Amino acid sequence: MNKIRKGDEVVVIAGRDKGRRGTVIKVLEDKVLVENLNMVKRHTKPNPQRNLQGGIIEREAPIHVSNVMLWNPVAKKGDRVGVRTLADGRKVRFFKSNQEVVDA
Repeated sequence: MNKIRKGDEVVVIAGRDKGRRGTVIKVLEDKVLVENLNMVKRHTKPNPQRNLQGGIIEREAPIHVSNVMLWNPVAKKGDRVGVRTLADGRKVRFFKSNQEVVDA
């Protein structure tokens, strides 16, 4: 079970965007794309077959999953996440600091 999923709010703990928060757009193998964070400029050639316009396009680059933490709204900071099995057999994520379940 992944500790960070699409739609989660995360805070960056290392790198150029340290301290900034954003929502996870996509989860790759061991990296995540976070909305409006780690922006890079990509010089792109036009492609008329795909109807793509050329130029300098700014887009999100992947951030390694070890450089982001799940945002805990109760503690108002990034928090470590664990996985716990409930009595009914479901696996859920929980915050390590206050033992509160992430997936309700």
